[in-house]
Amino acid sequence: MSTTRRLSPLRVGLAAVVALALVAAGYVGFDRWQSAQASETQESWFAAYTDVTATPTFAFEDVKSAKGRDVMLSFVVADHDAACTPTWGSYYSLQGASDQLDLDRRIARLQQQKGEVGVSFGGLSNDELATTCTDRSDLVDAYSTVVQRYDVSTVDYDVEGDDLTNHAAGERRAKAVAELQQQRRAAGHPLAVWLTLPAAPSGLTSDGTTAVAQFLEAGVDLAGVNAMTMDYGDGKGASQSMYSASVQTLQQVHRQLGVLYQRSGTPLSAGTLWHKVGATPMIGQNDVQDEVFTLADAEKLNTWARDQGLGRMSMWSLNRDTTCGSNYVNLSTVSNSCSGIDQGGKLFADVLGKGFTGGIVAAASDVTTAEPSSTVQPTDDPSTSPYPVWNADASYLEGTKIVWHHNVYEAKWWTSGDLPDDPVLSAYETPWQLIGPVLKGERPVKQVTLPAGTYDAWSGTKQYDTGDRVLFSGVPYQAKWWNTGDSPQASTSDPDGSPWVKLKDSEIKELLSGLQAGN
Repeated sequence: MSTTRRLSPLRVGLAAVVALALVAAGYVGFDRWQSAQASETQESWFAAYTDVTATPTFAFEDVKSAKGRDVMLSFVVADHDAACTPTWGSYYSLQGASDQLDLDRRIARLQQQKGEVGVSFGGLSNDELATTCTDRSDLVDAYSTVVQRYDVSTVDYDVEGDDLTNHAAGERRAKAVAELQQQRRAAGHPLAVWLTLPAAPSGLTSDGTTAVAQFLEAGVDLAGVNAMTMDYGDGKGASQSMYSASVQTLQQVHRQLGVLYQRSGTPLSAGTLWHKVGATPMIGQNDVQDEVFTLADAEKLNTWARDQGLGRMSMWSLNRDTTCGSNYVNLSTVSNSCSGIDQGGKLFADVLGKGFTGGIVAAASDVTTAEPSSTVQPTDDPSTSPYPVWNADASYLEGTKIVWHHNVYEAKWWTSGDLPDDPVLSAYETPWQLIGPVLKGERPVKQVTLPAGTYDAWSGTKQYDTGDRVLFSGVPYQAKWWNTGDSPQASTSDPDGSPWVKLKDSEIKELLSGLQAGN
């Protein structure tokens, strides 16, 4: 998410496109046991981002609805001339924001109305502190200065663009955040840490999963990963709705988090993982011109998110939660002050925040603990499986369907020995595509056959040339090279070594249809 499209003549920004072992030994034992179910007791919350440095200044303290009371102030970034000095959007020092924007007083006014704030570091348009501040101690102090000044218990690291691809900065960030969280907890002040990352229907990028892994390895107790469900570009199907693309994105992030926590040695249940997933759509017109997140999308996403138990819902941004005025002509150009659609008097904050009854303030009990699974994988029965049960010794051609742990998978390319449900981070890492579960009452799919005489029956004594076709138990096969005495049946377990390849079901059906039409 970009910090802002500033409208002042002097500054015009470009709108942009776990758990784990605690870091301090004193936290193990009773404290960890006591908070083992923290994810189940902490209520899900809603807080919209608000752009602190937007021009004109947005009055987030002028609360329009109860769902706008909790806000995520953005973005704290590095000073251009002082690498370890935190600023608001690189325009205001912390004191400068108080003097020139009345930020501190406005936060206090919001709190008088039972609202609270969190602070987001990073964004797309400037350098997150870890990118420029290379001394870890100074980096911890910079983060701590912000947390203490605004007395926040929830922080958000919006890492994208160059900040995300800079893995050295990512490692510094992770270690500094772990140290900060340890310090705060030791002093009796809980600190919930969220990572906000770009995502697509395929999930987090490899840089995104690296960022999560770095936090877990450093010992950060992540409250969760907040996916930017926006600006999908080519990742979204041409006819796919923003709601559908967002659901697909969040499902993949949930799956990836499961893998990352498993690899970190802290397996978590599906419910706990959902509570560690957040969603942040860009309301109305997105930076990608053809992408518009509507109020209908918001209603559907809210319902789905509550059903799944997402831990957090946000939006970019509170500044934009209004219909554009008549003087704003080109609605396809993103504005920092309005959504670009006719909201009909409704607020996205009310729609997206419905049912998210928790608060942004973290509780001391919000500590993640491992949840070892006792689930026993189901045994597949060939008699009730629509396709053959996967065999580690068999080879499978592209398009072959198999059954494994009561699910149907299809091979994306030739494969042998690759577990269909191997926990990979990205889809390109596995040759198997999950199709769906085996349905109740299913039986093996009957092999499509051709009538006798369509081709000669295979003979073990006959010589066959490349391209010759035969029938074996009514199933047609085609020779890949000259052979004699090689049974087509062997092609099932050894498709590469066999000189025979079974015709695809679609080809068999086409041949069968032609034969029937000829009769």
